[in-house]
Amino acid sequence: ATASQPAVKGSPANIFTTNAVPSAGEKKMQVAGQKVAGGPYHSLTLKNDGTVWAWGRNDFGELGNGTTTSRYTPVQVKGLTNVVAIAAGYDHSLALRSDGTVWAWGLNGNGQLGDGTTTNRTTPVQVKGLTNVVAIAAGVYHSLAIRSDGTVWTWGYNTYGQLGDGTTTNKTTPVQVKGLTNVVAIAAGVYHSLALRSDGTVWAWGYNTDGQLGDGTTTNKTTPVQVKGLTNVVAIAAGVYHSLALICQVMGQLGG
Repeated sequence: ATASQPAVKGSPANIFTTNAVPSAGEKKMQVAGQKVAGGPYHSLTLKNDGTVWAWGRNDFGELGNGTTTSRYTPVQVKGLTNVVAIAAGYDHSLALRSDGTVWAWGLNGNGQLGDGTTTNRTTPVQVKGLTNVVAIAAGVYHSLAIRSDGTVWTWGYNTYGQLGDGTTTNKTTPVQVKGLTNVVAIAAGVYHSLALRSDGTVWAWGYNTDGQLGDGTTTNKTTPVQVKGLTNVVAIAAGVYHSLALICQVMGQLGG
């Protein structure tokens, strides 16, 4: 990492990627399924039968099979059924079940598993207090979820305000992101977070030294700010220290 970019603990910062949960094209709230997800050193896939399989590094239990032994071929995550979406952080994993609950496993030093502790887990534990969840995302050491009412909830590492609750204090259970409603998609970078609202606007919070929040400054934000100049957005994604949006341009109709 450069002097302006805090290093991801124990590894180069430029290898982390995250998959955004795509928004509904009609801007309707729905469960957004993610079939594959990858952290820097482990991978997840969701099979059609609702089971989750994982492979790669397993130092902190991020494969969810009850061990800390790395695997070179997929192993089934224990005790998970009816899963509809998955997400992978740096060394932790998330799953959304069809009943709207969220489950997490792996590294938990900053509370990113949301179970009220900082204890690593080698098998899935339920994120406390979250129901009616329709989408999930994972940053490097923090996690996000959208509930069916369009609110966003976050937990884990918060030094740069990436939880969006107005503080820089880590949280071991979910807290509501301030001032956000009607959210249809979320994405997480290393230390920043993004949300797409049903009106096509994008909102961002957290680390901003490289301008990844898009608000015209390089000041970190502990609550969401609107990304400037973006309308008619239909999907979002977050890189390590940058952000992206897909815009739907409506073409004029030819008269007869």
